[in-house]
Amino acid sequence: MTLRTSIGDGSALRWTKSSYSSNDGPECIEVAAATDAVHVRDSKDVARPGFIVSPAGWTAFTVYAARQGIRS
Repeated sequence: MTLRTSIGDGSALRWTKSSYSSNDGPECIEVAAATDAVHVRDSKDVARPGFIVSPAGWTAFTVYAARQGIRS
């Protein structure tokens, strides 16, 4: 898996918050899928830099999370 720091304000991306997140939740992420990358950021602090992972890396993570019972 290759990680890169996300640069820019992310305004050109369409961000999606986890369906398990709430406005009261302490730990929430948002993801934005692009053609060649998946961008991940903290939904409570969108000004803070997020990170970028390859689509294959994101798929591997979600498969692993599903097997572990982690909900996103």
